[in-house]
Amino acid sequence: MKTGIIFDVKEFSLNDGDGIRTTVFFKGCPLRCIWCHNPEGFSSARELFLTQNGCTHCGLCQKSCSHPDCQGLGRCIHICPQGLVKAVGREVDATQLASEIRQAEDLLLFGGGVTLSGGEVMLQPEFAIELIEALKPLHVLIETCGYAPTETFSRVASHCDTVYFDLKLADRDLHRTYTGVYNDLILQNLAWLQNSGIDFRIRTPLIPGITDTDENLAAIATLAKCATVELLPYNPLAGAKYAGLGKNFTTQIQADHSRIRDTASLPDHFILK
Repeated sequence: MKTGIIFDVKEFSLNDGDGIRTTVFFKGCPLRCIWCHNPEGFSSARELFLTQNGCTHCGLCQKSCSHPDCQGLGRCIHICPQGLVKAVGREVDATQLASEIRQAEDLLLFGGGVTLSGGEVMLQPEFAIELIEALKPLHVLIETCGYAPTETFSRVASHCDTVYFDLKLADRDLHRTYTGVYNDLILQNLAWLQNSGIDFRIRTPLIPGITDTDENLAAIATLAKCATVELLPYNPLAGAKYAGLGKNFTTQIQADHSRIRDTASLPDHFILK
């Protein structure tokens, strides 16, 4: 049995694919998008999350603790009287996780299914493949940034029913500036996906002044050809979790978060969610 590390499982999800779905969030991501609203997915290791609001700084959680759940975190995650201290990330085996998910199989079979998201699914390929196989005949969708060796990408993608492929920036240097990596490998995997026969759609987050420019969307339209492109509005609450993980959210996103694009100027295969 293959094991992997995840940071959340959300049932009755309506925003991660068609129908009612259960979404599994894989932990670990090779990108560092400055607008990311899932910073707990960055690291592939268990982390400490400290909710700031309500903390009285009593110091109880900093006392030594021998409980197995608390090892390696430097805090006791059980002693806080307000319940503000928790661990993010748990190791699970694919068969057990599939069994838990399939308890809702009767519901998920009716036009919905399971979505594997993150973080990045492709960082845990063996675990992902075993989980997908254990979930059949449920519909399985993968959300991916596309940044993985093409051999890995193609092997995992070939096991699932649908791929949601993130394409954030077409320009190579801008992609490096705002996500931490060049997009060469991403575009290589997109080209493979377009010729694979696998059901897929492209998703582009509309980050004010960064990805929502006319130049970027025109370039994405060229790369996407006639594939469906979902445009995802920016989440103005994206930075809410960073402090709890001891991270700082960017101050680079200064534009009007409420701005809605004129969809009449977009290609027909672009959908504003």
